[in-house]
Amino acid sequence: MEPETLQKYIQAGKIAAEALEYGKSLIKPGAKVKDVLEKVEAKIAELGGKPAFPAQISLNEFAAHSCSDLNDVTVLDNQIVKLDVGVHIDGCIADTALTVDLSGKYEELVKASREALDNALKIVKPGVTLAEIGKVIHETITSYGFSPVKNLSGHGLGEYEIHTKPSVPNFDNGNKNVLTEGQVIAIEPFASTGSGMVQESSPATVFTLIKDSGVRDPITRTVLLELKKQKGLPFAKRWLEQKFGVNKTNFALKHLITAECLHPHPPLFDSARGMVSQAEHSVIVGEKSIVFTRS
Repeated sequence: MEPETLQKYIQAGKIAAEALEYGKSLIKPGAKVKDVLEKVEAKIAELGGKPAFPAQISLNEFAAHSCSDLNDVTVLDNQIVKLDVGVHIDGCIADTALTVDLSGKYEELVKASREALDNALKIVKPGVTLAEIGKVIHETITSYGFSPVKNLSGHGLGEYEIHTKPSVPNFDNGNKNVLTEGQVIAIEPFASTGSGMVQESSPATVFTLIKDSGVRDPITRTVLLELKKQKGLPFAKRWLEQKFGVNKTNFALKHLITAECLHPHPPLFDSARGMVSQAEHSVIVGEKSIVFTRS
């Protein structure tokens, strides 16, 4: 990895870590979810970064991809709160997440995912197989009596690519592919009191632009021009609503979806409605691997 690129990852990681801790401080009973997300995104900008994806808060049985639209009035109370934050500097991405238990009932569940992450990070180096990482995560979470979420995984981080190869499993899936020097990956264990399998909900409020053709009306084309600025990174419906208003946003999204220009990222929840916790760090693989989202 070129020194300049390395420094961009390090900078993105520092900003992500600070934004995550700032967001954690806002997670209190009575806080509006939308307000927390907007303040986290503002903090990222204040620190000199850009969101690699919209800040997300997923509650209770929801594991990922929950993101407020402009009209969201959800208030934090006694939920299990997952905060997921991504930052990029010129496309170099840092991805990190944590869980706060406002209910006071799931301390062990939160500890299970966090400890699974810590244990996995201890073995990250060139030559370690993906299955070995998954085994460590699985053994840690099951030792607490919970299930790892098997159909969610960590992932590679490419330039302007939030999810790329390799897929980093949360159980021993037999994958003998090995980590290599200079790879950038995110490891994110999810622990569940339920099935350990997630399924899609609706509606999606996070999307990725995958094609920029096939639309003709001026409103949709104006929105499309805005989305191209994301350079392939995910965006929030809320961002468009703030810029274009709710009606124009809904109109444009409908046409873009029909034209197959967008890939939706719907909220994901445990299929047995079990409670879910999450922990995540990003790491540059090496003999002395760099966990660059640690505060």
